[in-house]
Amino acid sequence: MDKSLKQQKTVLITGCSSGIGHAVAHGLQRHGYHVIASARSGADVERLREEGLSAVQIDLDRIESIHAGLALALELGEGRLYGLFNNGAYGQPGAVEDLSWEALEAQLRTNLLGWHELTRQVIPAMRRQGEGRIIHNSSVLGLVAMPFRGAYNCSKFALEGLTDTLRLELHGSGIHVSLIEPGPIRSRFRENAYRMYQRYIDAENSVHRARYRAMEARLRKEGDAMPFTLGPEAVLKRVIHALDSRRPRPRYPVTVPTYAFALLRRLLSTRALDALLRRASGGGSR
Repeated sequence: MDKSLKQQKTVLITGCSSGIGHAVAHGLQRHGYHVIASARSGADVERLREEGLSAVQIDLDRIESIHAGLALALELGEGRLYGLFNNGAYGQPGAVEDLSWEALEAQLRTNLLGWHELTRQVIPAMRRQGEGRIIHNSSVLGLVAMPFRGAYNCSKFALEGLTDTLRLELHGSGIHVSLIEPGPIRSRFRENAYRMYQRYIDAENSVHRARYRAMEARLRKEGDAMPFTLGPEAVLKRVIHALDSRRPRPRYPVTVPTYAFALLRRLLSTRALDALLRRASGGGSR
């Protein structure tokens, strides 16, 4: 694709304060796209602007923030928006029986409902221009479930189903829809997960308190928490393909665990896969 043409293409990215969103925003700008990075806090938005990015404030938990942020993004893109990369999310650790209504609602509001509202508001602009790319950052935990990650599993399984449906419905519109499915990626994911764990999980009064102590050690661990962890640039490569390719793929696996579990899900019985996932659940994943 000619670089001068790509420079006219605007891509909005959520969750750019750190990790995958931050790396993808800067990587796409180097690649020639007009990037509009978004973050929840005003301080992060200012920092992104100081780094040379166009930036808007979008809090995925607040519908008015989503609408206002998108309106500003469309203004910055002169009414056009070629791509949307939904990435802003967090993981809520905890056993399913320890998840309160508030904890699960908060997880789904950020990881699913906010993305859905932003996506549905973006689609009319893409329809008017006759093209667009919608890319959702899912997870290996949208393919298989691991214990003590029920809220996050739930949000990503739901995202996979909603995105598959959207892809079918937008066929022929010129708008392509893709899922990125990372395994372990270096980011502040565990740090943010630990904060939400402390907020919502009453570990001391849980039957799982012994397991929680081991989980807390993993969440606080410095460095990579499990083998095959990659940097966020691995996700950037897939996002570039989903934006540049004439026929973007519906799914982009990232990291060895995603490829492995996708294969094992097809080959193994549910009981055999359950046993494997229980043994593997000592690690962490994006």
